[in-house]
Amino acid sequence: MSPRGPGYATPLEATKGPREEILYVTCVQPNGGEGKHDLLATIDVDPKSSTYCKIIHRTYTHHPNEELHHSGWNICSSCHEVKGCHNVPKRNKLLMPCLASKRIYVVDTGKNPRAPEICATIEPVEFDALDLSYPHTTHCLPSGEIMVSTMGDNKENSKGDFMLIDAETLKVKGTWTVGEKAHFGYDFWYQPFHDVMVASEWAAPNVFKCGFYPDHLVGDRYGKSLNIYSWKDRQLKQVIDLGRDGFAPLELRFLHNPKESQGYVGCCVFANVFRFFKKEDGSWDAHKVISVPAKKVSGWVADEINGMMSDILISLDDRYLYFSNWLHGDVRQYDITDRENPKLTGQVFLGGSILSDSGVTVVEDRELSAQPDPVFINGKRLYAGPQMLQLSLDGKRLYVSSSLYSPFDRQFYPDVLEKGGFIVKIDVNVENGGMTLDKDFLVEFDGEPDGPILPHEMRYPGGDVTSDIWLADG
Repeated sequence: MSPRGPGYATPLEATKGPREEILYVTCVQPNGGEGKHDLLATIDVDPKSSTYCKIIHRTYTHHPNEELHHSGWNICSSCHEVKGCHNVPKRNKLLMPCLASKRIYVVDTGKNPRAPEICATIEPVEFDALDLSYPHTTHCLPSGEIMVSTMGDNKENSKGDFMLIDAETLKVKGTWTVGEKAHFGYDFWYQPFHDVMVASEWAAPNVFKCGFYPDHLVGDRYGKSLNIYSWKDRQLKQVIDLGRDGFAPLELRFLHNPKESQGYVGCCVFANVFRFFKKEDGSWDAHKVISVPAKKVSGWVADEINGMMSDILISLDDRYLYFSNWLHGDVRQYDITDRENPKLTGQVFLGGSILSDSGVTVVEDRELSAQPDPVFINGKRLYAGPQMLQLSLDGKRLYVSSSLYSPFDRQFYPDVLEKGGFIVKIDVNVENGGMTLDKDFLVEFDGEPDGPILPHEMRYPGGDVTSDIWLADG
């Protein structure tokens, strides 16, 4: 029998894994300056623990104003079968790219999972040498490498590319793509069984780092395409233009079953979900399957408020899709058993821009009969809206953080600069659908040693719903 690598043999096996006890959360210091750094917060989510809902350790970056964002493991379930290998790799390093500084921090989580520490860095000079900037998504590869998507060149113009890192030595090996580069970059997901990698797009870094403004959508400054690569050839083979409804296709999720040739992408600006899929002739296509209508308003900076869909994920059994609707303020659950016709089965409001006391008046709403009220947990008000999502392996607990990207946070929800962000938990009905906010769970980020901080992406030490990719047999 071959030795077993980390993770689980299949997505359904992963659903039987142990309950999460720790969350690793990347956090940004919005009031940066000398001596104030971003950090990785280790949070106790074990309800039997005396430190439940508390930050139990802080792993600080080395420099101010770096903008920690996403993170990813050195090894995931794509390396579960380690054939002919005597040194079985361990999932014990978390890579944390920084958007602004072009630096990647490597955190050792193996020695003490409750108090991880930085063990290495990949410095900006490595990005400079490859004409890359703004690193975003990290995935391990079955080859024993780590791939990090990037969104810009050295001048912060748009450029979609991928850096390769040796998972054992942590040395940069170059770029993954052979030949033509995508015009924009952001997220990606691969499936060797179908010889495909699909990548999404945000915008040019020198555009989005300034915040969001409607005139940015004019011209060629925001992406609206899916980029289809041959996995074995490492070449860009097809570009699918999603049109105006597809501006900023951000988080991209394949179905977890590695033989499935379809998935979904959340398009941020106009709050739409597109399903992408392989056609009989081997090419790929996409069509819109979920649309969140804009709300006509008064008392805001514009006459309408779009949803701004900022994260999506799919449960490990491929039954439910979830997304966060950051500006409107809600999290939604859809049954995707019928892949082409998702059915709304749950909705929870967690803040947003249309609250009943916000000063904004909704004058026309195609979904709600009244504006939602502010949300309080244990007497504490939630500021901002729901952003990043992480689902428990069994699908019963959905964790939600509030920070999108500090320039956007500062622009749309300036209260968080003094109030900090939040993480809450939503309990999920996995049998029939439906969601309920847990009014006893709140992680607060207002009383930090260096002032309020903004929580973004969440990971579990044993792998999670958004970091693991499985490979098909044969």
